[in-house]
Amino acid sequence: MYTIKDDLTATLQEIRDAGLWKDERRLTSAQQAHITTTTAEAINFCANNYLGLADHPQVRAAAAASLDEWGFGMASVRFICGTQELHTRLEAALSDWFGTEDTILYSSCFDANGGVFEVLFGAEDAIISDALNHASLIDGIRLSKAARYRYANADMDDLRAQLEAAKGARRTVIVTDGVFSMDGYLAPLEQICDLADEYGAMVLVDDSHAVGFVGEGGGGTPEACGVADRVDLLTGTLGKALGGASGGYVSGPAEVIALLRQRSRPYLFSNAVAPVVAAGSLTAIEIARGSDDARATLRRNTLMFRELMTESGFDLLPGDHPITPVMFPGEDGARQAAQIADAMLGHGVYVIAFSYPVVPQGQARIRVQLSAAHSEEDVRTCVAAFVAARAEELGDQPTA
Repeated sequence: MYTIKDDLTATLQEIRDAGLWKDERRLTSAQQAHITTTTAEAINFCANNYLGLADHPQVRAAAAASLDEWGFGMASVRFICGTQELHTRLEAALSDWFGTEDTILYSSCFDANGGVFEVLFGAEDAIISDALNHASLIDGIRLSKAARYRYANADMDDLRAQLEAAKGARRTVIVTDGVFSMDGYLAPLEQICDLADEYGAMVLVDDSHAVGFVGEGGGGTPEACGVADRVDLLTGTLGKALGGASGGYVSGPAEVIALLRQRSRPYLFSNAVAPVVAAGSLTAIEIARGSDDARATLRRNTLMFRELMTESGFDLLPGDHPITPVMFPGEDGARQAAQIADAMLGHGVYVIAFSYPVVPQGQARIRVQLSAAHSEEDVRTCVAAFVAARAEELGDQPTA
């Protein structure tokens, strides 16, 4: 008798045989710069904990206090009985930070990106998306009936060509990540906004890997690129630099947010963000807005890591974002990256290798993510672990 189990067993074996299987290492500690796993203690260099707020004592205290005042969960969607003062305060805090008219909370940024396009863009509209956009943007765009166009990553000539092709649409929106999470590259938002102005298009930016720590005041890539007042819609997450728990948002014009509250399916049919997350995130935002010293530490750590790794002969993608990909190109790169990442845990450093299909074929990498919570000694330990693991696994041959 046919069973789906047989087919799935074969599929799972194919994933293993291709070297694409993803194991989940279990942590036995809180998420922070120094963690413990079931097999070792390690310095964590692969979390999105850019400002070190995931285990910050003030964030923890705010979350703990909220349990007594606001309870554990809402057991409701927002429009029935799932809106507390915490939620509206959190939305207002985000709007104030970004200089937008209003903000709507979602259970995650994946839900936010999944809930915005279907509501705002129909069959007579056009969505033009960067080729390296996050999966949540891609999936959200697929839910819309709008005509879909794609331009090569950060290629403004190709973007212009797609804007030409989309002429005649009722509404046109250019969609981009603020920071491309596998490369650490910032989108050229000034040029994108210039083209949007020229063609009468909107701009939507998912700033998940920038909010809180990119830009002088942590306002993200629009602030860093000087276009905070020219981006029409921002989406982002509370699950990275802003405490690292969960929750996402869309921020922009009041009329857009009002319509999303009425029609956005992930918002209407998902539980409200838990009070403990809302309370902790409010405190995380307050800390992040005043974290000039932490942002400076993060920049120093990133620069130090890049300089030391380059001196040690490793191949890094250029840039100054805390996402620092260490590249292992070529046919054997995926195996090399995986072996070195595994070996580094034995040297007290936790990193993860990425290969196809998460990144293009032949562009395997270990994505290192720096944090303001890392010390200078932590950074030097990470570099030393790379050098030692390379010697063990590759005979000390440079990867560059």
